[in-house]
Order: sequence, then C-alpha cells, then structure tokens
Amino acid sequence: MTYWALNVVFLVPVAVLVIAGLIVRRTPRWPAVALTAAVVLVMTAIFDNVMISVGLVAYNPAAISGAFVGVAPLEDFAYAVAAVVGLPALWALLDGRRSSSPEGVSRPAPEEEPTDA
Repeated sequence: MTYWALNVVFLVPVAVLVIAGLIVRRTPRWPAVALTAAVVLVMTAIFDNVMISVGLVAYNPAAISGAFVGVAPLEDFAYAVAAVVGLPALWALLDGRRSSSPEGVSRPAPEEEPTDA
C-alpha cells in the first residue's frame, strides 16, 4: 500500500465534510483556514525535515511518490491538510452559529459599552 492510498482514508472524509457544509451553507471562515494552513504546513515542513534527518522517522521508498519538500515526502503533508480543513468544516457543521460568545452569555449592546469620557 502506498502512503497516498493511506491518505485517502483521511482526505475522503474531509472532502465529505466540506461538501456537506457547502450543501447546508455552513462552512468555516476560509481565509482563517487558509492562514492556519499556511502556518501549519510551514511548521510541518520544518519539523518533519528535522525528524527525518535525525532518523526518528523513515519511509519505505517503494511506498512514496518521490516528490519531496526537503527530505519529507509530499504525502506527509496530507495529515496537516486534513486536520486544518476537516476540523473547522466539522465545527461549522455541528455548530452553525457565527457567534463567538458562549451560549447563555450575552454581549452588551453598543450603548451599554463603557466609554472613556
């Protein structure tokens, strides 16, 4: 089995969550997801390269595609993508609210906010 075949186990459910969110019009804030993805992918590249370089992790050469980011196989980034896209998509589907206040906690109306007068 290749690592891409294993990644399908993680990426297909994420795709289903995103499609379900699009159907019911409950999707995460994509700009925030993109920013998070950029940070997580850079961190994944750094730490995977370190772990592979020092010998903590090794890959079967017959099971990887041969595309690398440094010494890390490209397949290794699928888990980061699955987490960064899948968790917000699931959150949006389960919650569906855009409020950042916990339930039962009311925000003060604009006229009730303290002023520095």
